[in-house]
This record gives sequence, C-alpha cells and structure tokens, in this order.
Amino acid sequence: MEPPAEDPRFAALCRKIERDRGFYCSSYKDTCIRRRVSVRMRVKGAASFDEYARVLDDDSLEYDRLITTLTINVSRFFRNPETYACIAARVLPELAERGIPAIKVWSAGCGLGEEAYSLAVLCHQLGEERTASRRPVGFEIVGTDVDREALVAAQLGEYPASAFADTAPAVRDIFFPLSHGIHTVVPELRRRVSFQHADLLEASNPTPRVHLIVCRNVIIYFRRQAQEALLERFREALLPGGFLVLGKVETLLGKSRDMFSPVSSRERIYRRV
Repeated sequence: MEPPAEDPRFAALCRKIERDRGFYCSSYKDTCIRRRVSVRMRVKGAASFDEYARVLDDDSLEYDRLITTLTINVSRFFRNPETYACIAARVLPELAERGIPAIKVWSAGCGLGEEAYSLAVLCHQLGEERTASRRPVGFEIVGTDVDREALVAAQLGEYPASAFADTAPAVRDIFFPLSHGIHTVVPELRRRVSFQHADLLEASNPTPRVHLIVCRNVIIYFRRQAQEALLERFREALLPGGFLVLGKVETLLGKSRDMFSPVSSRERIYRRV
C-alpha cells in the first residue's frame, strides 16, 4: 500500500476521479479520501494507486462502489434523538408561527434518506397538532446527495429494522410499517419528500431557498476552505430567520460566525442573522 506521505500517484488518482465522475476529492481531507480509497483497493486487490486507476477504467461498477464508499452513507432514523427533539420543540414551532404556507427544509448530504424522512415525521406531527387547533401548516423537504445509488435507495423508501435503533416503536410502526421483513415509508411522508442529485461543493448547482437546513456530519470531512465556502452558501440558501443544524462535532468557521447566532450550542442549531 502507498505510504501516507505526499504522493503524486495519489494526486493523479484524485484528479482522475474528479475528471471522470465530478467528485471533488481536492475539497476533502486527504486522510479521509486515502482511507476510503484504501478500502476499495484492498477489496479489488490493487497494490498501488496506479493499479487501482486501471481497475476503475475497466470496471464502471467499481466506480459506483468507490463513490458510495467516499460519501459515507451511514446513518439511522432519528440519530442523536436529542437533536431532533430540539428541532421539534424550538425550531419548527417558531417557523409555523410565522404564518408561512409551507415550511421548506433541505436535508443536505441526505445519504440513504433516513434524515429527510425523520424530519418529515416531525413536520407531519406538527402539522397534525396545528390542524387540530385550526392553524394548519404544510411542509416540503428536499434531500440532496452526490451519491446516485444512495438516492435511488432513498426514493425507494425501504429500510431494515437496524435503521430504527433510535426510533420510538410507536413512531416506527405508524410511519414505517413492517411488511415482509422490511420497513417502508408511508405514502403521506413520501409525497412531501423529494430527492435530487447535487454536489454540495459545486457552486454552480441550484441552491434551494429554505427555512431549515440540516447538514450533519458532512462538512467535517471537507478541507477548511471548502467548509467555509459551504457555510456561506447555506447562509445564502436560508430565508430570513432560517435555521441551520450541523453535526455534534461540527461548528461555525470563519465569516460564518457572524452569519449565524446560536439557538442551541449543544445541539449545533443556529439561526441566520
């Protein structure tokens, strides 16, 4: 296996991936990319970066597997339940009180869709509460990801029992009923959630205008410059007074510290200023 020091062959492989698939390796931390490329190299028995580049040339399916490995699609429904509880208690009610016809949410880096559907459950529950009090509010959720295979799975909306380790059984059974050993998203949620292919690092991609952005455990893998640029892009995407939710080990950087004010520092929830 290649040594961890600077290696022109590793740089050449990264340029190849960017050229062939538009995945911007240069915006990710080297250690992150190296580790995940090494996983696929071991699987394919490639002893060098040059050899693995030849594997990619000969096997388009391996390219798909590599992109899936690089994008780290590991999640669960309601992962870090305390974060979702804070969104339900402090973020969504405030948005609903503004009298907007529909709360617009962006799940950025949605992976297999667990986060987007979890947010849909919260919005649906809020909608039912407000309908009962004759103050209805709708919601629209878009999930984006760079991994096309993950998006296909998200749109399918079928998940194993292990995806619900953090989900209350009552919520799971109502919104994700079990059928033939698989939990399937109910139509009421599916109609309100859409999925689109988009690279967060590609500035030319259309940016939705939303009230809430949830992007957790994604920017930690980017280089500092890419992190700051993405946080600025999020600020531009948020409507006035909109909210941003980051992962537990992520925080605001650079100019973004002046673009957002904390709502819950513990849960990494911020408001656009």
